[in-house]
Amino acid sequence: MNGVSGRMGYRQHLVRSILAIRDQGGVELADGTRVQVEPILVGRSEAKLKELADRHGIEHYTTNLDEALADDRWQIYADFLVTKARAVAIKKAIAAGKAIYTEKPTAESFEEALELARLADAAGIKNGVVHDKLYLPGLQKLKRLIDSGFFGRILSVRGEFGYWVFEGDWQPAQRPSWNYRAEDGGGIIVDMFPHWNYVLENLFGGVKSVYARAVTEIPERVDEAGNTYTATADDAAYAIFELEGGVVAQLNSSWTTRVNRDELVEFQVDGTLGSAVVGLFGCKIQPRNATPKPVWNPDLADQHDYDGDWIEVPSNDVFENGFKTQWEEFIRHVADDAPNHFDFLAGARGVLLAELGLESSTTGRRIDLPEVTLDGAKA
Repeated sequence: MNGVSGRMGYRQHLVRSILAIRDQGGVELADGTRVQVEPILVGRSEAKLKELADRHGIEHYTTNLDEALADDRWQIYADFLVTKARAVAIKKAIAAGKAIYTEKPTAESFEEALELARLADAAGIKNGVVHDKLYLPGLQKLKRLIDSGFFGRILSVRGEFGYWVFEGDWQPAQRPSWNYRAEDGGGIIVDMFPHWNYVLENLFGGVKSVYARAVTEIPERVDEAGNTYTATADDAAYAIFELEGGVVAQLNSSWTTRVNRDELVEFQVDGTLGSAVVGLFGCKIQPRNATPKPVWNPDLADQHDYDGDWIEVPSNDVFENGFKTQWEEFIRHVADDAPNHFDFLAGARGVLLAELGLESSTTGRRIDLPEVTLDGAKA
């Protein structure tokens, strides 16, 4: 596990996924047996690794990635590094013949992300990319609505994601400063468009075109050491995606907005037979035969309670942490050859959408997305 001292690597992947799996006795396979996990922590600071290992009862840690990759005990290489460092480490893991599970984006450019997919395929190694949003309770409820035919013909998707990230002067920022420096791999399009790609293509249809506007709305921030720096990466992005089947998706992503919604991300899906508003956990619906009939009249205050017209969808299931659930699926893929749909090629499609989103913002054009295969991008 490389990069576990970082926020995501520690909280979601180490504590809430691998250690939770270890504490439950491993992962159950198709024949009823269980396979247990044992982590080795990899990073630059031996002191930080030792503190984490002591805190959680972990025996193994090292600052030498090459040494860990050369050891046959460790079958899976997991990468939670900053984007700039990821591809180099993954190539080492491919050369060592390890199965690989990584955060996204998988690389800084589409060509490099596609190269990783090709190298992994040529080496015959199993590989997976984090698609955590698909495992959220709200999106799992949405998937059931889609599969049940609730929406009829889906017309459009509108999404709002974001919150105010403090500038770091009078109050510390909630995100590391590298997120706001393009030269360090930062930017909200690079961060969020890979998410939007897999959410859209797995729920509604592949992305056929993108029109995006990326902006840097806070031009100056203060880093962790208290030093003022120039923000060179986009901190907000406004985009329109055209999907297979004619669905139009409008998604706003921002670290410079104050939240006035139930959750930090919300999607509204409108269809001919009904609509839904979905967040991380919540999901509420309004079917066609229970839709009110608003009449536009700007001369009178509207007393109707529109929020009250929506019906909350019950959970009817137990939803575990999405990162843990996908980890369990990947471990079954490695140990039991179970299916795995979210591989390096899926990761490359996400990187391509981010790359073309930035190009769209620079040129002011709507850009068509090609089909992505191991052979390359085809118009």
